[in-house]
Amino acid sequence: MTTTTHHSDDADLREQVRARYADAARAASEPNGASCCAPSPAAAIEVDDRFGAALYDSASTTDLPAAAVLASLGCGNPTAVADLHPGERVLDLGSGGGIDVLLSARRVGPTGFAYGVDMTGEMLDLARTNATAAGVSNVEFREGTIEALPFDDASIDVVISNCVVNLSTDKPAVLAETYRVLAPGGRVGISDVVAEDDVTPDQRAERGSYVGCIAGALSRGEYLEGLAAAGFTDASVDFTHEVAPGLHGAIVKATKPTAQTS
Repeated sequence: MTTTTHHSDDADLREQVRARYADAARAASEPNGASCCAPSPAAAIEVDDRFGAALYDSASTTDLPAAAVLASLGCGNPTAVADLHPGERVLDLGSGGGIDVLLSARRVGPTGFAYGVDMTGEMLDLARTNATAAGVSNVEFREGTIEALPFDDASIDVVISNCVVNLSTDKPAVLAETYRVLAPGGRVGISDVVAEDDVTPDQRAERGSYVGCIAGALSRGEYLEGLAAAGFTDASVDFTHEVAPGLHGAIVKATKPTAQTS
């Protein structure tokens, strides 16, 4: 599983990602704001049908605050494939403006709960504002990184994420933390950008930036290896749409075993 990047300073890279998402949160609050995985933090934010709100069924977002929809930077719709049930506890990694948390809260109902974790203060402020505007009470947004989740062991039933794992500089830590917070029998339903197995890390970097969700993408084989190394079973990575040559939006699924195997 690839764990290194073409950047010598992971802290600097994380700051680039944080700044990019802070810009997106501010843009989503503007009258004409929209957002997607753009090629540069300084670039104008444009609507792109490979990313963001265009990947959601408009009927499912009709009653959500406009800023929550505009702040979506994802490459899929994980709530549509996570098969959420009433009463479940859901955690969204890199929850941004809160669209997937709000949709999850609706699916799990008043007996369930939806959490979001994000490292960007501007996005957390936006998400909390959106939750209040939507009148949704069974949600909570916590500040933290996806490599060190601020949640107890076995406290979550379903982990979702939307085009965020590829932005981490320590993906094994993300998968290990995901495994840790899931209860036995818990499951993962992640939307992410994933490379074809024959696309090298150098080629990924040539085809898009890190903050643009391309250069940091794992290949399908690397993802499956990483999930297995973390302890997951029944893992799958299914491509949904191409976002760059040899790179695709994908649905990643896996399950935490109900009992430890010897």
